[in-house]
Amino acid sequence: MTQNSQSLALSNNALAMAISNPGALGTIEAYIAAVNRVPLLTQEQETELGRRLRDDADLGAARQLIISHLRLVVSVARQYLGYGLAHADLIQEGNVGLMKAVKRFDPDRGVRLVSFAVHWIKAEIHEYVVRNWRMVKVATTKAQRKLFFNLRRMRPDGQTLDPDQVSAIAQELNVRPEDVSEMEVRLSGREMALDSQSDDDDAYAPIAYLSDEGQQEPSRVLERRAHDALQGPGLIAALDGLDARSRRIVQARWLQDEGGATLHELAAELGVSAERVRQIEVAAFKKMRVALAA
Repeated sequence: MTQNSQSLALSNNALAMAISNPGALGTIEAYIAAVNRVPLLTQEQETELGRRLRDDADLGAARQLIISHLRLVVSVARQYLGYGLAHADLIQEGNVGLMKAVKRFDPDRGVRLVSFAVHWIKAEIHEYVVRNWRMVKVATTKAQRKLFFNLRRMRPDGQTLDPDQVSAIAQELNVRPEDVSEMEVRLSGREMALDSQSDDDDAYAPIAYLSDEGQQEPSRVLERRAHDALQGPGLIAALDGLDARSRRIVQARWLQDEGGATLHELAAELGVSAERVRQIEVAAFKKMRVALAA
């Protein structure tokens, strides 16, 4: 086994889990250092591994192709750090794209995997940025996505665009000037936390005024209805299913406005032991639970 092959084999164990979780090696810096130590494949090695995957469904070959190109994902993901998303998350999404590229890779087309994979890596990261950069999606059509990913680069030093610049960008990207202006406003919008970041009770955050107290969540409405049913008709029906002695014990012990009767008081009233009263009470509760659950 060559030195490169030995290094690749040693790296496989450490990086196999890290493919889906870049933080698995401790820190993102440790992950990046690890993938950068993985030796690159020669074209001959890449072709051989690709044929093994295509012809024999060799998952070991697929893993070697993926691991040897993880540094490519790191490099591509770094280009999207300006959107405020975690580097590890961007890398993880890019790794998904890399896996898709390896699955579709044809070694006999004469194209290196690195050239083929860049498209898939960028596509997955693009989707992730669009889904997560804002809580509300900012780009839904192909033209809007193109505008979204190019406008940040084309704005001079992030400054507000004047009408001439808006027109020039719209013409270059083949979109309407209104679309450019709208996207500029969205890109310039400030992120706001839903919850207050302060422990101060007087702190005012969107969570305090976004909810409509007049329109409760469906789960709370159902919960309230169930509670009312248990407190009213459901409880009455459950009590009606008990014999007279059991019903008397439950009512005297638990359904009094003020302190209920003790086991010894009921024992004296019914002419049985306190332990027998407790047993009747337990049996009554079991029967009521079944009736209430029906």
